[in-house]
Amino acid sequence: MEPKVSIIMGSTSDMPVMEKAAATFDEFEIPFEIHALSAHRTPEKVEEFAKNAASRGIKVIIAAAGMAAHLPGVIAASTPIPVIGVPIKATLDGVDALYSIVMMPPGIPVATVGINAAQNAALLAVQILGVADTAIADKFAAYKAKLSDKIVKANEELATVKFKYKTN
Repeated sequence: MEPKVSIIMGSTSDMPVMEKAAATFDEFEIPFEIHALSAHRTPEKVEEFAKNAASRGIKVIIAAAGMAAHLPGVIAASTPIPVIGVPIKATLDGVDALYSIVMMPPGIPVATVGINAAQNAALLAVQILGVADTAIADKFAAYKAKLSDKIVKANEELATVKFKYKTN
């Protein structure tokens, strides 16, 4: 089994957040790998990873980082593969990481999800992979249908809730 997606984090302390991405890939049966790489502590390894990812069959990279959050941008600068940044809430409620990831210079795009939103990063990666793989696209469509079903069920349950002035 060869990975299609790389989950990269600046530190293993990011794993509790990034587990949601890993669980999502398991749910969709998409092979992935996980690495800890630091833009500041292991810059050569980050560059080597980014430059070799495409030749290893990686199609999407999810890069998580907190604070200065340079990891997603550094990876994006060295690879043609789409990079999805996950800002980690480490300091300043994660806003520092969000700004660092989302404000990339022209020519170095990084798709950015919300703070600690690893599941959304994985779902975006699933959608990207689904463009070229109808089986993945079909699984994603079924996933979205389940989301709709949950809201329909929630409204059915809310209809049974009684309050004196509730009108529905």
